[in-house]
Amino acid sequence: MTVRGLSARGLTKVFGGLTAVNNVSLDLSSGTVHAVIGPNGAGKTTLINMLSGDLAPTAGSIQFDGRDIVGYSSDQRSRMGLGRTYQKTNIFGSFTALENCRLAAQSREAHALSIWRSTRAYPSLEREAERALAAVGLEQRAMAIAGTLSHGEQRQLDIAMSLATRPQVLLLDEPLSGMGADESASMVGLLRGLAKDHAVLLVEHDMDAVFALAEVLTVMVNGCVLASGTRDQIRASDEVQRAYLGSAEARGG
Repeated sequence: MTVRGLSARGLTKVFGGLTAVNNVSLDLSSGTVHAVIGPNGAGKTTLINMLSGDLAPTAGSIQFDGRDIVGYSSDQRSRMGLGRTYQKTNIFGSFTALENCRLAAQSREAHALSIWRSTRAYPSLEREAERALAAVGLEQRAMAIAGTLSHGEQRQLDIAMSLATRPQVLLLDEPLSGMGADESASMVGLLRGLAKDHAVLLVEHDMDAVFALAEVLTVMVNGCVLASGTRDQIRASDEVQRAYLGSAEARGG
């Protein structure tokens, strides 16, 4: 599958007198995990919200597939191939895992579906839902009620719902949040597999996971980019160590 990339230039978001994101630029490319890290309040989620269309930037541009998409809504961007997850799982707890993914697949349809027909009358949606669940290892849990799934499984389902829209670019906001060691290891394996066919932006506080997955890292502090580079460059940066990582974490310890 040919994966399209995304480029942002000079993204800025001002809320009243607060500049939450200040002149941030980055590139997401095919088959690459680009991690954005930084302390709480650094502007990471605000950055993702601008890329996904949940927030309009105060200034800057976003190019996707050679097109400026700043004026596009989040659902328009989703249909173009931009998928995202949130810090908190965004699932329908009373529906089955399959139904959650089927609803996500339905959102990609360019035309309205008949309210008089069951969604099962649209076999392509069923296939997309099943494909997405299989991609995250939940095919055996398709008929489980989403609210009864474990925390790790709910995180997997959240990603499956995004995959059901057939994204080219994935924006993942703290997908390992709240996970134990075993669940985190499983999620790292899942994300590594997804990166083969997608451009991935990863916002995450788990530094072990970040350095295991990301080829490129951008470090944000107080809404600004402190540093951007490869894993080795970020590990070796004295400025990053002082501001965020700490010497032990920068060494991978």
